[in-house]
Amino acid sequence: MIQSRQVAAALEAGAGARVSLHAIRTRGDEQADASLARIGGEGVFTGALDGALLDGEVDVAVHSLKDVPTRMTSRLCVAATPAREDPRDALVLPLGDERTLATLPAGSRIGTGSQRRAALARAFRPDCAVVPMRGNVDTRLVKLDRGDCDALLLAAAGLGRMGLLNRASELLERTAWLPAAGQGALAVVVRRDDARARRLTASLDDRPTRQAVRAERELLRLLGAGCHLPVGVLGLPYPGGLRLWAMVLSPHGRRVIRADRTGRQAEPERLAAEVATVLLGRGAGEILAELSRAPAGPPVP
Repeated sequence: MIQSRQVAAALEAGAGARVSLHAIRTRGDEQADASLARIGGEGVFTGALDGALLDGEVDVAVHSLKDVPTRMTSRLCVAATPAREDPRDALVLPLGDERTLATLPAGSRIGTGSQRRAALARAFRPDCAVVPMRGNVDTRLVKLDRGDCDALLLAAAGLGRMGLLNRASELLERTAWLPAAGQGALAVVVRRDDARARRLTASLDDRPTRQAVRAERELLRLLGAGCHLPVGVLGLPYPGGLRLWAMVLSPHGRRVIRADRTGRQAEPERLAAEVATVLLGRGAGEILAELSRAPAGPPVP
């Protein structure tokens, strides 16, 4: 809702549009205690909003881009990608605790609902335990503060949008601890044949962000990896150019395959193809094939 209010305010200020907000509950909201893998993974936060768009109930849907499947119905399109906020993950500890991931005591329980964050936590701190933790940001902070876990891993952008970035004990280095594709960015989705909505929302688009996330999402597509698998990827644009980092992890964190390349900002798909080729040549396909055969649920430690 906070993200939607931001987009609504921008449309009213920049395009002079009159905007009303419609709250829609998604499958991910309704099954907040189930793992994303068990309830279907891709589309659990977007399917209900896509349906409302296609039925004409709403004209614009606002998503966290990292939740948007790489394959969308041809009747919808991402009309705008506003300027990206902080793409990093944050370590959140109980109030007053200023330790870092490196200085957490052995055996600490780290809460997350993300396979990528869980695999990274196991890779960086194999002496700690990962515990499943889902729910909205407020719910997870309550669980942390009452002792259900000793630390949380959350998106810095989500904390920032809610005015809670002060809860972050550490912002994890973005090219070592790679985020999910599109993390920190928003997707403004409309019906492809709605010329008015496309025109109004186009003013929100930030080209460097769009090109970076195009490369990130193309990498996922080429690897055949959904947005909830243990794959980290980050594109960092600079004038005329784009650098793309990527990693594929085994769920237990014992195998981490990395690659990065630099290319032209105007050719994000070509850059993604180069990075995907390197990852696959280093064995990423074996990890992803094993994941596709594995039953849904937490990996064996």
